[in-house]
Amino acid sequence: MASEHSLPDQFQELNSFSERWALATERDRNDRRRSSTMEEIQKFYDAILPRMDEIINYLNQYPLEGLPADAKRLFYLALSFMEISPSVELFREPDETGAFEATRFQIIESGLA
Repeated sequence: MASEHSLPDQFQELNSFSERWALATERDRNDRRRSSTMEEIQKFYDAILPRMDEIINYLNQYPLEGLPADAKRLFYLALSFMEISPSVELFREPDETGAFEATRFQIIESGLA
């Protein structure tokens, strides 16, 4: 029986990231990035990056509004990857020091949840 954090079969080795990073809302993903250490972010980034093409190809077989539960978690994992990528690739920190105060941004949720 699959757990509530289980991903599709071919992505099972990423299940260890699902509970922490497969987050349904942009606010939660943003908060997770900002409250994580660079070590946690880097470990997640290193695990997901080599699989992103495969993840995208897998998700493309479904309409966005018709994702099965395990594929939806994979989608949320991919969104979290996109959230943390600038921290790894550009800023080398969870938040952008000296940038516009992140807490002043108003995140408006819409779409798939």
